[in-house]
Amino acid sequence: MPALYVMIPAALLIVAIAVYIFFWAVDSGQYDDLDGPAHSVLFDDQDPKHLAAVDEADGPPNTPTPPADKDQAPHA
Repeated sequence: MPALYVMIPAALLIVAIAVYIFFWAVDSGQYDDLDGPAHSVLFDDQDPKHLAAVDEADGPPNTPTPPADKDQAPHA
């Protein structure tokens, strides 16, 4: 029984701290963008092809590519 006199106030203190941290997180904007971090995991920021893929999704380029010179060897 004497343990309850210590455990109940301790539990209430822990709950109060948890509620305070939750409201601090909500007020500071921690839950504003839930989808952004989930999608950013899928894309590598250092991938040079990433911007090319975005450009391809926008549509074909407006400038035509010159025809390849038939006398030159293909580049590796």
